[in-house]
Amino acid sequence: MMTGMESLNVELGERGYPIHIGPGMLGEPERLRPALHGRRVAVVTNTTVGPLYGDALRRNLAACDISSDPLWIELPDGEQHKTLATVETILSRLLEARLDRGSRIVALGGGVVGDIAGFAAAIYQRGIDFVQVPTTLLAQVDSSVGGKTGVNHPLGKNMIGAFHQPRAVVIDTDTLKTLPQRELQAGLAEVIKYGLIRDAEFFAWLEEHIEALRALEPEPLAYAIRRSCACKAEIVAADEREGGIRALLNLGHTFGHAIEAGMGYGAWLHGEAVGTGMAMAARMSERMGWLDTAGRERAEALIQRAGLALEPPGAVTPDRFRELMAIDKKVASGRLRLVLLRGIGEAVLTDAFEQDALDDTLHEHARVA
Repeated sequence: MMTGMESLNVELGERGYPIHIGPGMLGEPERLRPALHGRRVAVVTNTTVGPLYGDALRRNLAACDISSDPLWIELPDGEQHKTLATVETILSRLLEARLDRGSRIVALGGGVVGDIAGFAAAIYQRGIDFVQVPTTLLAQVDSSVGGKTGVNHPLGKNMIGAFHQPRAVVIDTDTLKTLPQRELQAGLAEVIKYGLIRDAEFFAWLEEHIEALRALEPEPLAYAIRRSCACKAEIVAADEREGGIRALLNLGHTFGHAIEAGMGYGAWLHGEAVGTGMAMAARMSERMGWLDTAGRERAEALIQRAGLALEPPGAVTPDRFRELMAIDKKVASGRLRLVLLRGIGEAVLTDAFEQDALDDTLHEHARVA
């Protein structure tokens, strides 16, 4: 098990960067200093995280030899604010403060903050560097790593964005102590995902330790974060722009994004929707004869033990699911592609699925309320 601080790297040549993981990271300026030294800095956070960890970050930045006091941009909290209008607010603040192309953005918050701040960094003056300081489990194990940035559109989740790698990811595991239980459970969906798509041994470990993770036991939690980040880093290094293997990270996401868009962003947390989406993918994989019943039952049992729902909200009907899934980014040449399971630890991206299996899965799970 991991103890203390650990670091690993995302190997992308000149775009590579470190991921630092451990307790007390917000109090260790040496993790941020290499990416910020001598630069002007803008901090993007939200009204929930800023009051909790803003002072700690300010003290950290004061020890990082940045060129002036940081510009502080505090956004409203919630997925419903992950919009182009919010990005425009950030860009206006950057322009008003006259930040130049050598400036840096620090994203302090969960996945929404990281995605919005990263997208603003990607397009401000055609691109400036940014650093991720994720404070939710979901952001720590998934969205802060890999360079996907962007915002939502009423017609689809994350349909507007850019690939823009951070210069560093600094994960302070102590920030999870203030995380609401619902947010913690949502993050566990992405942890479970790594076991399902490519790491059967890790999945078995999660079956033994899921209650310890929900109880925020430090060593199991740090280990799960480190192993999840290592898996994500390996996949991103092999396929930075999702031309192949990286698409496997979307297990449950096509169903999940449809739930989020269908319910209205923020009604279900992203991880909650992904958890249900993975259950739907497992059930469909079983219908295809790819995943055996024991594997499907193990997947569903772990998702439930993480505190996540197996069934989507009844308000998202089968027809609405199909409508929203047709806009998914994995659609190619008009054909829907899904990430399905051939076993625990073995996922595939395919358009060669049986339409009846999809129809039956939607009708079984997407009942009208």
